[in-house]
Amino acid sequence: MPHSYGVSPIANKTVRGIGVRLLPFLFLLYIIAFLDRVNVSFAGLEMTRDLGFSDRVFGLGAGIFFVGYVVFEIPGALLVERWSARRVIARILVTWGIVTVLVALVRTPSQFYAARFLLGAAEAGFFPGVVVYLTHWFRYEDRAKAAALFMAAIPVANVIGSPLAGAILGVHWLGWPGWRWLFVLEGIPAVVFGVVTLFYLPDWPKDARWLAPEEREWISGELAQERAAKSQAADVSIAQALRMPQVILLTLVYFLAVTGIYGFVVWFPTILKRATGFSNLTVTSLAALPYLAGVVAMLFNGWHSDRTRERRWHTAIPLFLGAACLGAALFAGGHLLVAFALMLIVGACTTAFLPSFWPLPTQFLSASAAAASIGLINALGNLGGFLGPYAMGFLRSFTGSFTAGLTVLLTCMAGGGVLVLLLPARMQVATGEADN
Repeated sequence: MPHSYGVSPIANKTVRGIGVRLLPFLFLLYIIAFLDRVNVSFAGLEMTRDLGFSDRVFGLGAGIFFVGYVVFEIPGALLVERWSARRVIARILVTWGIVTVLVALVRTPSQFYAARFLLGAAEAGFFPGVVVYLTHWFRYEDRAKAAALFMAAIPVANVIGSPLAGAILGVHWLGWPGWRWLFVLEGIPAVVFGVVTLFYLPDWPKDARWLAPEEREWISGELAQERAAKSQAADVSIAQALRMPQVILLTLVYFLAVTGIYGFVVWFPTILKRATGFSNLTVTSLAALPYLAGVVAMLFNGWHSDRTRERRWHTAIPLFLGAACLGAALFAGGHLLVAFALMLIVGACTTAFLPSFWPLPTQFLSASAAAASIGLINALGNLGGFLGPYAMGFLRSFTGSFTAGLTVLLTCMAGGGVLVLLLPARMQVATGEADN
């Protein structure tokens, strides 16, 4: 549970109470979100054969999710900041749950592309909205741990989702193949929890009746002081924030990192299946192991980043390590166990950098400027989620091998690590400074 570095007992009690109430629920929502985002990677073990899709078609369909995702990212983050987090998050959940169920009906490449585009548009705003929402409840020094506990849902979703997908792929209810049921059964929980969100999530600490009055007063005062300090240093408009060199650089970092991450996440089950010939259930079970390691890596990196108050190296090192292990796996040749062990580390690194990365924009921006910047970084950065899977599918169809595509992925991960180190160790808050 995140805990404050302050000496006041009320600080530790308040931060702990907020974490216990909010983070498990947000964690569950993100598991649902990530399952619905990447279940196509498991459905692809069967749907490509059933529908006659080539690797290029599948890669384009998997990646086009992020084209739709871009459109509504910034508005979603701003609505969380200016209107109501619980209403925005609830709307997003219900919409993407319905669209996920509809993906089960696709039969042609065009329908597949349209469904994935609409799914991306429906889910847009959820992740940056929650990142912004965390700034309403956690101080800067507690934020990476809170983000780590929320974002640990990414590897956990894969740990849960892989064997679950393997089991669902084996059913043939009502004459439908398992891959269609995969979309139906994993879409329904989003609708259910969208309704629950309306009643469970408070928008601001002042609305939290489960906090004692002195606890509400303490956290509201701490966050107000943080916002005031940034406002006194500079009054940065949304338009100015989106043009800041730091924001542009962070967007490039995230774009390169996401290209590597989603290229790996979407294609790893297929690569494993074709390399081993194992059954779907065995493949999906083995595919969960890298993300099990990712849970540990993410939580440790978030904790250590907050403890040292350092962000850049905690972001860069996992990206460097993931790129190095992916490159080593390519040279492992026929040594399947060695290559798989290296892939375990790659999978862990794909999420380990996130808790230290996302506090960076809130370090030098506040309120709407930070919300818009987080939306921009996530929106444009997630275009890498289109490039990675599509590049893998295209290069596989063009060369007959996964080597070229994996080389692109590791280059992007390494490039992201290099770029984040170009940020200054002490980033300016206009005329003031803030330690990282």
